[in-house]
Amino acid sequence: MNILLSIAFVGAWSSGFIGAKLGSGSAPTVTLLMWRFLPLAVVLGVIALTATRASWRGLTPRVLVRQAAVGALSQSGYLLTVYYAIELGVSSGTTALIDGTQPLVAGALAGPLLGLPVSRRQWLGLGLGVTGVAVVTVADAGAGTGVAWWAYLVPFLGMLSLVAATFLDRRSRTDVRPMVSMTVHAVTSAVVFTALAAATGAVTPPASGSFWTAVVWLVVLSTFGGYGLYWLILRRSGVTKVNTLMFLMAPVTAVWGALMFGEPFGTQTVVGLALGLLAVAVVHRGDRHDHHDNHSHHDRDDRHDRHRDDQDRQQLPAPGPFTPRRSGWHRARSSSRRPERPVRATPTAGSGSG
Repeated sequence: MNILLSIAFVGAWSSGFIGAKLGSGSAPTVTLLMWRFLPLAVVLGVIALTATRASWRGLTPRVLVRQAAVGALSQSGYLLTVYYAIELGVSSGTTALIDGTQPLVAGALAGPLLGLPVSRRQWLGLGLGVTGVAVVTVADAGAGTGVAWWAYLVPFLGMLSLVAATFLDRRSRTDVRPMVSMTVHAVTSAVVFTALAAATGAVTPPASGSFWTAVVWLVVLSTFGGYGLYWLILRRSGVTKVNTLMFLMAPVTAVWGALMFGEPFGTQTVVGLALGLLAVAVVHRGDRHDHHDNHSHHDRDDRHDRHRDDQDRQQLPAPGPFTPRRSGWHRARSSSRRPERPVRATPTAGSGSG
């Protein structure tokens, strides 16, 4: 069952890049995004007023404003750059690979920004991932597609917007339910893209069937499919499993784009994607090793504390009516130590999740 869910999640999330490619030829980016988020915001708004009203209780305006800011970065800013890059001619596979480096970049920046330890394996994984992106980008640019060189910088801006959203969300001390955050992010993006479309005179959608096919594709497959499966797998298997699956999006999207749109997929592309997967394997193996070491260290601490408690009990007199019992504070303090939470990708951010 978990394997089937993983396959469905990778396909649904990757479909966001393919849907962007489908709609890029029929309408401007802001038009496509506006009509993607308007119906989504209406549906989620109705659900918020009916089925999930209890989830909104106790949320302050400050929390909602923070969530709106996260949505503006993780969906509005991120998706605008991703769709615009694809509209400019950057292949969906290259865009997906650049997007896929977000967990590596977030993990490397966790040290200076959040004070969390960054291992050598994380830096090595980041280096391998960036190298893979460079190889694929050079292969894409040299395929004779006529894409301007600066177009390849646009997905990087989106990836950095996604990283900023990750840290902004990570610093929040309030636990917001997924349905609430998804609703706030969707409404925020609907407002942003409607304003941009109105300002550029691109509100009216085209009558072409390919445009509405892309809209339905993005709402059903990418949003509800990708986002819903993200949270389902996250709760069943944890953050590490989800982050590992995220790195499969680039090769799946590259193959999908090559078969569906004839996008370049040569030896250099294969090498670059392989480096990206190797980066994931290095970081994932290091995370498991560090997790095992942390548990072993804590187990040794607990055994040491229990041994010291036993020695203390042997030296103390038997408790009587006037003998105070030894406090359990020391043991509680020792057993409460735990490693810092890892920095993970913002779940509402991907092209497949918006």
